[in-house]
Amino acid sequence: MFNSFFLSRRWLLWSWPGAALILLGTWYQVQIDVAINDWFGGFYDVVQKALAQPGNVTLDEFFGFLMTFAKLAGTYVLVAVLLAFFTKHWVFRWRDAMNDYYMAHWSTLRHIEGASQRVQEDTKRFSAIMESLGSNMMDSLMTLFAFLPILWNLSKKVSEVPVLGQVDHALVYVAILFALFGTVVLALVGIKLPGLEFNNQRVEAAYRKELVHAEDDGARASEPVVKDLFSHVRANYFRLFFHYMYFDIAKFSYLQFGVLVPYIALGPTVVSGAITLGVMQQIVRAFGRVEMSFQFLVRSWSTIVELISVYKRLRAFEAQIGSAKSGNGVANNDVGSHNA
Repeated sequence: MFNSFFLSRRWLLWSWPGAALILLGTWYQVQIDVAINDWFGGFYDVVQKALAQPGNVTLDEFFGFLMTFAKLAGTYVLVAVLLAFFTKHWVFRWRDAMNDYYMAHWSTLRHIEGASQRVQEDTKRFSAIMESLGSNMMDSLMTLFAFLPILWNLSKKVSEVPVLGQVDHALVYVAILFALFGTVVLALVGIKLPGLEFNNQRVEAAYRKELVHAEDDGARASEPVVKDLFSHVRANYFRLFFHYMYFDIAKFSYLQFGVLVPYIALGPTVVSGAITLGVMQQIVRAFGRVEMSFQFLVRSWSTIVELISVYKRLRAFEAQIGSAKSGNGVANNDVGSHNA
């Protein structure tokens, strides 16, 4: 899954330079987001001033702020579109490398149940998941590195938070504790999901294999056999639906309550009038960015479960290649020659 792309001479110009370009593009996006966060502070202070003291803010000043945001947002959209376009191409090259490697060993793999599904479907799903999950993970890390110092400095303006009382930089600790709590709870609630996803693909593969054989052999896929195979598919899906139901209850309840957390933490500060509307918007937005970064596992848990399932199947697939090589004495000293 990894060596075929990152250790191959054929894909050298795509793998590491491409990853570096994606990293650079993500960093630039985050820097624009930081600039937008600063803009929110100034804009809402102007709005507060205009509403409290009519005539003190000119229309040119107001529209000047809006024009600044339009420039920032336009740049963000342009970078996001180009980065997404390049990332899709980069990830497809990764799938291409995996496909070449598996097909180079097809004579060894073709006898494995669901071999065609793993080469075609699992590599496609693996690349799609890595595209979304990898991009989100890099964005979360970059956002955390950019906004954590901002929230740390803004927290100096917050003298007290409920429960914790007077704690220096309390908002940072609130974000960390709340994200950690959600991660642990959802990991425990969804502990059965990876195994069910793995088993789900196994019963799907068995059902599909019987139908594929039936295309060339009229004696295959008889009614009793098909009913039995599909009953396993149905039973596993129903178990999966049930476990996802209570997982989703926990996940969405946690995320919805999370919207109120920064406002609860800012309650005493807002009531005392210690900050302006602009500063409050900056704090809430920075808190949200830091919190979302720490919540990467929470928000991506369903995707991670699917990735674990695909990874386990492809690892078992590749184990057959390793067994065949060790049994036949096939040398594997040129990784690049087979896109290994």
